[in-house]
Amino acid sequence: MATTSGGPRPDDACRTRVVLDIVGDKWSLLVVRNLRHGPRRFTELKRDIDGISQRMLTVTLRGLERDGILTRTVHNVMPPHVSYELTPMGKTLREAAAPLLEWSVAHLAHIDDARARYDARARSDRGVAPPGRSGGT
Repeated sequence: MATTSGGPRPDDACRTRVVLDIVGDKWSLLVVRNLRHGPRRFTELKRDIDGISQRMLTVTLRGLERDGILTRTVHNVMPPHVSYELTPMGKTLREAAAPLLEWSVAHLAHIDDARARYDARARSDRGVAPPGRSGGT
């Protein structure tokens, strides 16, 4: 399947999985979305991303920086601070992810309803609550 003309290669599917690992976790797209208006400080991101811990935000930012999605800039002013900003590649990710995030907002109530119906059916069928995903983020 390898080609010299830039076509698909056998390992492309595995490499695509690596990219999906970057953006498919719980927090990465929320960080990217929150950087849409320009550079932000760590504390601003922490405040605006509901439910993310300080440690998880740190891990997510480091991963996105390593993958070239954002840059980390240390400002040598008093008091010193750090800001994060999307790279050009990160901006293309933001554009690609925007429809997914919009879809999420538009369908969240439907998802909540579907989960409640499923859980109610599962409880009545088995007499217990179903294992698995919770309703939270």
